[in-house]
Amino acid sequence: MKTLRAFLEAKHYIRIPLQKVASNHFKIKARINGISGVFILDTGASNSCLGLHCVQDFGLTPERSEIKASGAGITGIETYLAKAKQVTIQQWKVSNLEFVVFDLQHVNEALIGAEIEPVAGIIGADVLKKARAIIDYGRNCVYFK
Repeated sequence: MKTLRAFLEAKHYIRIPLQKVASNHFKIKARINGISGVFILDTGASNSCLGLHCVQDFGLTPERSEIKASGAGITGIETYLAKAKQVTIQQWKVSNLEFVVFDLQHVNEALIGAEIEPVAGIIGADVLKKARAIIDYGRNCVYFK
């Protein structure tokens, strides 16, 4: 009997390790326009997001959006949109990915309160769907195709 890993790798999926942190979130490393960052992997976030504090670090120019963000008990957050030329997670790549940009201070304060380093943003369901992601919670990894 094949393992899940062998089965998925035979189907050309890429295995990406996840780091489980004290808050039970998973951190994942990604490169946006060639610049590395650490993100939370969040299956409940419909869109991938970037914090206002780091959008320029990734070479992005945010444009005002009419969309209001909500999450973690906060609603009506002002947002911007920014399109990355390329997003790379290990060997998986996608071009022209749009991020919702907003102040992630409340998210990072919660992480810092749990003695977890702040993140640049959130990898959400939009990326997971594009990557045909399969999460292996038992092995703390995700597979992208």
